[in-house]
Amino acid sequence: MVVLQLRFLLVPFITSILGAAQYMTQDAALMNYIDRRLLSLEKRLEKCNQDILDYVEEFRDFSKMVLSRLAGLNSYKTEVKSEVQNLLTRIERAQRDIDYIGSVRDSNTCIEVHEDLVKQQLFEEAEEKKKLKLMLNASCDHMLAGIKSLKVVKKTGDKHGSWMKDSGKKHAKIYLLNGSVNNVILEFANIMTFMESNHTLKARRTTLPFPWEGTGHVVYQGFLFYHRYGSLNEIIKFNIQKRKIADQMQLPGAGRIPAYQLSPSTKIDLAVDEQGLWAIHAEPETGGNIVITKINHITMSVEHTWDTSCNSKDAEAAFMACNTLYVVYNFPSGGTSRIQCVYDVLDAVSTYEIPVLHFPKRQGRHSTIHYNPKEKQLFAWGDGSQIIYKLHTKQKV
Repeated sequence: MVVLQLRFLLVPFITSILGAAQYMTQDAALMNYIDRRLLSLEKRLEKCNQDILDYVEEFRDFSKMVLSRLAGLNSYKTEVKSEVQNLLTRIERAQRDIDYIGSVRDSNTCIEVHEDLVKQQLFEEAEEKKKLKLMLNASCDHMLAGIKSLKVVKKTGDKHGSWMKDSGKKHAKIYLLNGSVNNVILEFANIMTFMESNHTLKARRTTLPFPWEGTGHVVYQGFLFYHRYGSLNEIIKFNIQKRKIADQMQLPGAGRIPAYQLSPSTKIDLAVDEQGLWAIHAEPETGGNIVITKINHITMSVEHTWDTSCNSKDAEAAFMACNTLYVVYNFPSGGTSRIQCVYDVLDAVSTYEIPVLHFPKRQGRHSTIHYNPKEKQLFAWGDGSQIIYKLHTKQKV
């Protein structure tokens, strides 16, 4: 009986001891696992720190190498520059010697000009002037004498743009072309509609197949003439009502440099006066001087070209009026615009006859200035504002 009681007491005791031993074994295994994980993470962190140190050292070595190479390149650049300067000096010296030899040779040469040859040359020049007068209608005899007043019609759009009427039509429509690169024309019934606050709601929108470049476009006889964006010197003739291209042409020599230094986006500036369509641009071969070309707007062909004495440096815009080019200048920092170079294609007006003409005082510069021969006014765009200038004219001497 006693043995049975002891057996019943020992069984739970032994069971509890075995259970405790099992828990201790599991705890030991867990501790061992945690220890191994920590050791692995510590090794990874140590490797990461070592990699960072290696990267830093490698970057320092690379930086030293790059700086050394750059110093060598700079030294080489200095040597090459010195050699080029030496060559240029020698070339200039040789050119002076050649010019001197040429001048001595020319001075010792007796040149005889046949009298009949001189007469023939003078006759040809006179005939050329007669043809030009016939082509340009010599009855256009007025010249600009002053700018009487300005009126800011509206302030809308970007800093650069162009607005105008069609001087070849009787209607009073206003055309707005916003930006130096765009392909949407806004057409308004009249200037009162244009001046309303929500002007775009009442405008007829026309999308061009190709965008324009610069601000030198004009509307004439129902067509928009503009310099095609992305082309060197292609002029597009676009029928506004039919909304399709009617013709195009290439303007020789144009498009390589800006027409005006202070309006670099405009490579070709188209203009309209009493005689029709003109193109104004500059060429490197003329030293940056402005070139004007008479264009037949029907056949889209060049009728005649003139190299003027008006320089594009510090010029911001120009316009044609009665066969005469008027170039508007300003300061690079902005100021009062002024006309100080005039070129009459028929030599009827001398630059010296016209004093410097200042525009009414206002800040900023003009993006474009267009002459309207019907109204004898200038339609200008200045810093997003649409401006009309009234002109004072007088008879050409």
